[in-house]
Amino acid sequence: MTLMKTTSKNLSDTKVEIKVTLDQSDLGPAREQALSRLAKEIKVQGFRKGKVPVEVAEKHLDPNQVNSTALDIAIRNTVPLAFDQEKKIAIMIPQIEVKKFVPNESAEYTATADILPDVKLGKYKKLGVKRDTIKVTAKDIDEVLKNIASAYAEKKAVKRKAKLTDEVIIDFTGKLDGKAFNGGSAKDYTLVLGSNSFIPGFEDGIVGHEPGDKFELELTFPKDYHNKDLAGKKTTFEVLLKQVNEVTLPKNDDEFAKKCGPFKNMDELKEDIKTNLKAQNDHKVEEKYKDDLVQAFVKGCKVSAPEVMVQDQMRLIRDDVTRNAASAGMSFEDYLKQTGQTEEDWEKEAKKLAENRVKASLCLQILARDEKITVEDEDVQVKLAELRDVYQKSPEALKSLDDPRVAQDIKNRMAIDKTLDFLVAAQ
Repeated sequence: MTLMKTTSKNLSDTKVEIKVTLDQSDLGPAREQALSRLAKEIKVQGFRKGKVPVEVAEKHLDPNQVNSTALDIAIRNTVPLAFDQEKKIAIMIPQIEVKKFVPNESAEYTATADILPDVKLGKYKKLGVKRDTIKVTAKDIDEVLKNIASAYAEKKAVKRKAKLTDEVIIDFTGKLDGKAFNGGSAKDYTLVLGSNSFIPGFEDGIVGHEPGDKFELELTFPKDYHNKDLAGKKTTFEVLLKQVNEVTLPKNDDEFAKKCGPFKNMDELKEDIKTNLKAQNDHKVEEKYKDDLVQAFVKGCKVSAPEVMVQDQMRLIRDDVTRNAASAGMSFEDYLKQTGQTEEDWEKEAKKLAENRVKASLCLQILARDEKITVEDEDVQVKLAELRDVYQKSPEALKSLDDPRVAQDIKNRMAIDKTLDFLVAAQ
């Protein structure tokens, strides 16, 4: 195959302009394709639409239409070849600018696109990253037992003063300088006194009050409170105590263990809890170990993050934050206020995170290429089948799985997972 005449100019580490020159060997086949395509669309007396011979159609077609279509086909056919020839990988559809065109003879155009940057891999074996260890303690097991017991607790409404360990139902409104602040009010809120769910003094302030009592609590937000707009500030909470529930927890004995599952006694239940906690801890340790490995690996690589990929990643990060905020009944703007950030602050931090993610992804992709780590299409289809089972009751989600881009995304994720496994095995 004869190579086209191409030259490339790097506009940055992640952007290139490729100049392509075509001759008759490129334009001739494109013209034939153009005539064949246009012949199917033209109407000529004596022939059915779509059945007009090319040589007949050519006589009835506008030469300018034939030439423009031929040029469009020639460019579409040669752009991918030009990038391959220059050993560049475009990550967005290139922008085309035609510089010269002589029908049937020659053409010249430039293709400008964001590209995967040249990545120089550093050391990826024996990186010296250590795994953390998280041991399961008796306190951890007791905490789980306490949570299980609370699910089996008996609750009875009582007409007496509230005390610690009681469950109360309250309405409350928090105010700063006499004005209610966002996120500081609720109705029919269920709270276990002593759970330390609220700022210091709130739960203790309810103790001693009876159902029907209305009272105010003068409190101060901790200086390290997560919402900087509230941190260290004095506030007044107006509280209505609507109900006091006395909570009776079951005894942690063998009979209780039998209610919790196929356990003969408390020792078996505790052993099961310990096994589950260990599995959770091992998962956390392994995920952190992989993250630390990737950070150490990328640190030794030479890689730039294309701005277009960074912006895409920032959109994904923002979407995640927005969804999580919505699940808590907040908007993205509410989230910023609660965390004491301006949008500029958030974007600055999000961009750092996005750049790190992009760099890690690029380095892992090149490592996968160099080590010939691949994912078979059959494996992707198996994963898609599993997802179809999961989404059986969601027609919209099922339909999305038919999008080829979803399959490609799954394939990319599976490749990253295999590459991470390879990285772990290389230590």
